[in-house]
Amino acid sequence: QVQLVESGGGSVQAGGSQRLSCVASGSPIDDRYMGWFRQAPGKEREGVASITTAGSKTYADSVKGRFTISRDNAKNTLYLQVDSLKPEDTAMYYCGAGQIYRRYTDFLAAGASYWGQGTQVTVSS
Repeated sequence: QVQLVESGGGSVQAGGSQRLSCVASGSPIDDRYMGWFRQAPGKEREGVASITTAGSKTYADSVKGRFTISRDNAKNTLYLQVDSLKPEDTAMYYCGAGQIYRRYTDFLAAGASYWGQGTQVTVSS
């Protein structure tokens, strides 16, 4: 089993930026699809960004052009650079890992098999 720990969240003014990190342990992430998901108050969890084992990236329409997902397999770490933040981005952000070797048609829709505890991002207007 892979354990995931997120960090980097916090409070920021609209238009600001943050860099979220997700450090994995117990298993490498290089053979797993990885992604970031978020859950806003009163809403269901939604997929934000994903990255395949080959490095292909997918973003939710609401964050395209503002968020950037990346992975550093050597550090066993997933990142999410969030720029031009809006109050609507306020949510708990979760790191998710897919099953090893599995290729997903739509990872953001399918959801992850392993989850971190989340890191809170709060954007004020």
